[in-house]
Amino acid sequence: MKVTENKSGFTPRGIIPAVITPLTAEEKFNEKAMRKLVNYLINGGVHGLFITGTTGEFYGLTPEEKREIIQVTMDEVKGRVPVYAGTNGITTRESVMLTQLAEECKVDAVSVLTPMFVTPNQDQLYKHFKDIAASTSLPVILYNNPPKTGVNLAPATVAKLAEIPNIVSIKDSSGDLTLTAEYIRLTQGREDFSVLMGRDTLIYGALLYGATGSIASCANVAPRLCADIYEKYIAGDLEGSLKAQFALAPLRIAFSIGTFPAVIKESLILLGIEAGPCMDPAGAMTHSEREQLSKVLIEMGLLK
Repeated sequence: MKVTENKSGFTPRGIIPAVITPLTAEEKFNEKAMRKLVNYLINGGVHGLFITGTTGEFYGLTPEEKREIIQVTMDEVKGRVPVYAGTNGITTRESVMLTQLAEECKVDAVSVLTPMFVTPNQDQLYKHFKDIAASTSLPVILYNNPPKTGVNLAPATVAKLAEIPNIVSIKDSSGDLTLTAEYIRLTQGREDFSVLMGRDTLIYGALLYGATGSIASCANVAPRLCADIYEKYIAGDLEGSLKAQFALAPLRIAFSIGTFPAVIKESLILLGIEAGPCMDPAGAMTHSEREQLSKVLIEMGLLK
């Protein structure tokens, strides 16, 4: 599979965990746990780290907390893999401020979610992302997640945004493979734009269509298994890639057991990796829910 370069010289590719934000019991950022998690993920074979995103509970973090999380991650990664930062805001000015904060911290790229709560039309979404891209020299990844935001980036809008030099990719978490395929189809003539899958059950399918990788929440828990989906595909082992995808599916399907992102954090805790609680009101899982999750992890061979 040919991986092309974009205008910035940066191509998002491979398996990029949407990293949780480890918290203390008081819901403060746990730096020590984050440093351990960074190394667990890199040692697991991932190809990048995506912090302060949806799985990282960006919505509950102050700008100062985000700066600390980014700085700690950059310090621990030490250039081993690219670092992507979520700079999501409801307003354009908030996303611009957070994008510039991330640039000051020298991340490799930013990912920007569509606004939530408000429902801008496609022309307004185009201007929103255009203005954010104009505020930074960093590569910008569009982020479409209509199940969470109620806002959907239309394929035609994405194709138009792909013409902006530093808008280099889109992460699609819609779960609609037809939509993902349309993003790829309408931008396939541009060697400077790529598409990333954001639904962990569809990584293999998206790669077949021409996606360059995935930003995957499940990669927190099963980094090697997720990396296998991508690496086996790139190596031409389609059977092995599909086998890894099917092996991963039960974990993603188990997300419904608890309030997101509790299943990811609880899974890490069950594996002996410090993650801490989710921010209230997304509370801890019940004993019964933990038993259900534990059974999934045992059946996947992740937990003994």
